[in-house]
Amino acid sequence: MCKLSEIGKRFDIISKETEKFGSNVVIVVVTKYVEDANLLTKLFDFGIKDLGENYVQSLEKKILGFSSLKFDYQKYIWHFIGHLQTNKVKKIIRYVEYIQSVDSMKLLEKINSEAQKINKIQKCLLEIKVSKEKTKFGISEEYAINFIEEFLSKKFGNIKLSGLMTMAPYFDNPELTRPYFRRVRRLFEKISLKYKNLQDFNVISMGMSNDYIIALEEGSTMIRIGSKLFGDR
Repeated sequence: MCKLSEIGKRFDIISKETEKFGSNVVIVVVTKYVEDANLLTKLFDFGIKDLGENYVQSLEKKILGFSSLKFDYQKYIWHFIGHLQTNKVKKIIRYVEYIQSVDSMKLLEKINSEAQKINKIQKCLLEIKVSKEKTKFGISEEYAINFIEEFLSKKFGNIKLSGLMTMAPYFDNPELTRPYFRRVRRLFEKISLKYKNLQDFNVISMGMSNDYIIALEEGSTMIRIGSKLFGDR
């Protein structure tokens, strides 16, 4: 884990890089390996506003377990970015602004049900699977339009489908991720054009520490950065 001052410098560099692609780009800082409540609190001082968690247990620990350490989790906008099981939705629904990893209608039904109980409109991103890796989840590009059709037919009152998310395969040469990001951006454009009744469908979450510049060049509006800030685990 890098020193606090180094994290601040790295975030400043990333921020300046993203500014070239417009002021609307959101940097989600991935904190799954950050276990220091004091460090989490200081991130806000660097201008970091969005935090992303991959695991329900880790999110709960930071929000509930760190409360005795005077960690003000409400300073941040929280994103759940990992694979989410339906039986875990209830645990995170009141804390997260975005659930980025929607990969089934069953999950959307559960999210809508739990959001309804607390009178919340939950922002969700549809995860698109572009990699053949077995460890990756998501809806196939080919099925995405049918999925949107089914989603709209359900008329969920407590879900706002806000855009798409994807994870490209890992390559030592980030340039090789370009066609994967381009495919998702084109899918996003196709959905936006076809379903104009999808209000606030404006997020393309793609690009991580290794490939975020390529993702931004291909139209990403939201990047997810972890090791680039904190160093390898």
